[in-house]
Amino acid sequence: MALIIESIAMNTNNTKSEILAFEHADLGYGKRRVLCDLSLTLESGDFLGVVGPNGTGKTTMLKAMLGILKPMAGQVRRDASVRFAYVPQRQFIDEIFPLTVMDIALMGRYPLLGVFKQPSKRDREYAMECLCHVGIEDLANRPYRELSGGQKQRTLIARALAAQPQVLILDEPTNDMDIASEYSIMELLNSLHETESITVVMVSHLLNVVVNYAKKLALIDGGLKMVGDIDQVLSSKNLSDIYEMDVEVGMCSDKRVVLTGGRDA
Repeated sequence: MALIIESIAMNTNNTKSEILAFEHADLGYGKRRVLCDLSLTLESGDFLGVVGPNGTGKTTMLKAMLGILKPMAGQVRRDASVRFAYVPQRQFIDEIFPLTVMDIALMGRYPLLGVFKQPSKRDREYAMECLCHVGIEDLANRPYRELSGGQKQRTLIARALAAQPQVLILDEPTNDMDIASEYSIMELLNSLHETESITVVMVSHLLNVVVNYAKKLALIDGGLKMVGDIDQVLSSKNLSDIYEMDVEVGMCSDKRVVLTGGRDA
């Protein structure tokens, strides 16, 4: 899909540059703080995995990255020239309306259209190219609600790609998938990162998935506990501390493995 690759490549280069930075940011809702004193920098070319216990602010941080949530204190700086796209948890997509796969993918073009403008023939062609790019062009006319979990996730990734982003932000992209679909989605994300230089930020509670693809890791627990290259951050001690239980990190056939219960597991 040369057109997709070209449109992304026009906005990327081989040098690292700051895309987004949290500076001592407090994030929350109303008067309730969820994350406190968050300082983190996202650079072009990063593949950042965000992990931590449930309910500790991971999705809240993504909302602030997207500009949906303003900080209660501190600041969040975003490069205005960089386009972000979001892939939400697929169970939050309303399936009541009889939308087709193409309808969903075409939604990614709307931010690029002027006010009240309808998608053009070129927009539809581009949306189809995105479906081809994620391997589901044959499903373009299928109702979204009839798809498998993996097919729905590919549809949402195609929608995000239709916006021609430089940064792709995903919330639990492989949740509730079988291992074949999980592997397929993660290989797709890795290809978008490696081949097309898309910066990826991924929240996941599936440690054994994220630690084998992310290049950087952020540990979140009501605040940023640690962030850095995965080889520096990923350790039995760090994970045991944040999850408050015995966690062992090891290798098996050149893959990182995370086990609960310590060495006895």
